[in-house]
Amino acid sequence: MPQKLIDGVQIKPLKLIPDERGTLAELLRADDALFRKFGQVYFTTVYPGVVKAWHYHKIQYDHFACVHGMIKLGLYDDREKSSTKGVVNEFFLGMRHPILVQIPPLVWHGFKGASVEEAVVINVSTEPYVHASPDEYRRPWNDPAIPYDWERKNG
Repeated sequence: MPQKLIDGVQIKPLKLIPDERGTLAELLRADDALFRKFGQVYFTTVYPGVVKAWHYHKIQYDHFACVHGMIKLGLYDDREKSSTKGVVNEFFLGMRHPILVQIPPLVWHGFKGASVEEAVVINVSTEPYVHASPDEYRRPWNDPAIPYDWERKNG
């Protein structure tokens, strides 16, 4: 059953273009419907089973894609005036499910390594990181105020 997307969250399926040399996928283009503006591109890695969470931005949109391994991405909307206040989203991103997820400002997000190898995540953000005054607000990965369980669901 498809999940109800948090207001402002958008998903873009990524098209893998293979040839005899490997594959190519365009993550985000200036002419994409969900493109807003360019701030910076960075990559981060996460080890298997490690959680990097929770944070949000007041101004910045994030655009996450996992280009090696797999991650479980969790989102939580606690914006007071949002039509999706209280909604949680969960996405699996990686080479086995190549998608780009756009995360709007004020939506809590984090991810967990969900593969047997280190995962590599690319973020195309709308704002450059300002070291002296970062647009980043944090909570602990296991904050009980966010109704999300990072544990693997066996069954």
